[in-house]
Amino acid sequence: MAEEHQKPEAAAVAEAPATYSEEVVVVADAPPAEKAVPEKEGPPEAEAEAVAEKPVAEEKAPKAAEEDQKIIAQSVSFKEESYVVGELPEPQKKALEELKQLIQEALNKHEFTAPPTPPPAKEEEKPAPPEEKKAEEEPKAEVAAAEEPKAAEEAKEEEKPKEEAKEEEKPKEEAKEEDKPKEEEDKPKVEEVEKPTETVAVVVTEEVVETVDDDGAKTVEAIKETIVEVASASAAEEAAAEPKPESEVAAEASAAAAAPAPEEPKTEAPTAPPPPPEEVHIWGIPLLSDERSDVVLLKFLRARDFKVKDAFAMIKNSVRWRKEFGIDALLEEDLGSHWDKVVFTHGVDKEGHSVCYNVFGQFQNKELYQNTFTDEEKRSKFIKWRIQFLEKSIRKFDFNPTGISTIVQVNDLKNFPGFFKWEHNQVTNQALQLLQDNYPEFVAKQVFINVPWWYLAFNRMISPFLTQRTKSKFVFAGPSKSAETLFKYIAPEHVPVQYGGLSREGEQEFTTSDPVTEITVKPATKHTVEIPVSENGLLVWEVRVVGWDVSYGAEFVPSAEDGYTIILQKTRKVAPADEPVISNSYKIGEAGKVVLTIDNQSSKKKKLLYRSKTKPCSD
Repeated sequence: MAEEHQKPEAAAVAEAPATYSEEVVVVADAPPAEKAVPEKEGPPEAEAEAVAEKPVAEEKAPKAAEEDQKIIAQSVSFKEESYVVGELPEPQKKALEELKQLIQEALNKHEFTAPPTPPPAKEEEKPAPPEEKKAEEEPKAEVAAAEEPKAAEEAKEEEKPKEEAKEEEKPKEEAKEEDKPKEEEDKPKVEEVEKPTETVAVVVTEEVVETVDDDGAKTVEAIKETIVEVASASAAEEAAAEPKPESEVAAEASAAAAAPAPEEPKTEAPTAPPPPPEEVHIWGIPLLSDERSDVVLLKFLRARDFKVKDAFAMIKNSVRWRKEFGIDALLEEDLGSHWDKVVFTHGVDKEGHSVCYNVFGQFQNKELYQNTFTDEEKRSKFIKWRIQFLEKSIRKFDFNPTGISTIVQVNDLKNFPGFFKWEHNQVTNQALQLLQDNYPEFVAKQVFINVPWWYLAFNRMISPFLTQRTKSKFVFAGPSKSAETLFKYIAPEHVPVQYGGLSREGEQEFTTSDPVTEITVKPATKHTVEIPVSENGLLVWEVRVVGWDVSYGAEFVPSAEDGYTIILQKTRKVAPADEPVISNSYKIGEAGKVVLTIDNQSSKKKKLLYRSKTKPCSD
């Protein structure tokens, strides 16, 4: 079964954003004579985002023997969103502006470089049980109710003596005023008139605040007394009008001359201007600068579904982690080349994304496994190498809104170590968490190839925890469909030869700039390819049938009717274990054509790849 197109369930479509296509890609490994049962294929613990997908349908009759032969993968295709601000919907534009404002405020306050302030310590207070609280409050309420009438009576009794004392003081004051004239008549008259004494009037005000309880009883809450001193206005005027003696005037003049001059008011020193906003960079791009900064911020926003506060917190945590992890120094650190075949980049996909390959089967090498996972120091070194590799790949992006700032991940699960290698799983989970928290939206597509059947159970377990956006980037394929699945996203001239393509290392006749032609050869059919030649030179070509198990031959047929056909390659059966790519050349002396013959007598369709070019002859 080649490819099937189905529509996802209504719930899945409802959850997916408008940028998700409804296309479901199903890649299955099953003999054509048998009817494959739709199953779900599980992904591995990949290096960038989570891995898994819900099954298309439950197995009707699960059998271990059949699962070895049948692998079905599902993926809702994902269309990468634009990073051009003018093309964004209005809610996303608004979210971007809000995020910029939060970042600007944080930069002004130097919050990115300042150490995080620990939360204030709270004293632990054990709350009393509700029953005890009620028991304590009820007696207090009863005592207060009983004391309120008593307080009212005591307050009234205290007021009575005060009022009686006031009444007694009034006659005394009147008697004093009557005696005053007699005393003044007895005094001798003097030339200088004494200064009248200032009179002070004491005004006593009482405020009694009463409250009426529910039962009608009055309670005195407060008694306020206010004493106000009032100076006699006439005395003040007389004092101002009375001339001072000459001795007092001279004394005041000398005192004024001796007194120091009043100090001039001190002018406050000018405050220092606030420090300029701090500068923070991620992947060499400032957080607030130009269009490139918008691309970075949009990645964090999309990773948090455009929740501004969550995206802002993610940025702050990522900046802090990069400083603690020492990213700038890590870029220059030499960590060796032990893992060059475990993770590497090779070619680009059909849209221009760089392609990164993660080959888990390399850890079948016992020496490499021991040097990577046996102790904490080695595991930490591998994680640092993985982060360094990704950081260097990202630094190659220019972060232009119309450019490319994402990669395609190809995860090869052939000979995957499995879940029983706890050291490997521990490092994988740790690396996954770091990549998810600090490298958002850098993966355009996750392609899983050589997926074993036993990942189905793992896939079903973790699929509910993944978002529709994350799952929409996944594509899965079993061993026999891996090359065909890769060719859907990556041109064969960019696919490494070990994965079914024609790209090889070292000096070769062809490079990635030489396009490859793909042809599907049906079962039990013979297919011929004609390469016309019309000039002198050297014709070179290379051909490959994925999985081979077919017969191949080549010959030159001249255009002249009296010409003779020349056998260039005798027809022979090519086994899958033979050389994957066959290269030939022929020196052209006359016009004609080179005919390549592929005889597929198997029951499976085959993928034929070939390319050719004419080089000037050196003779």
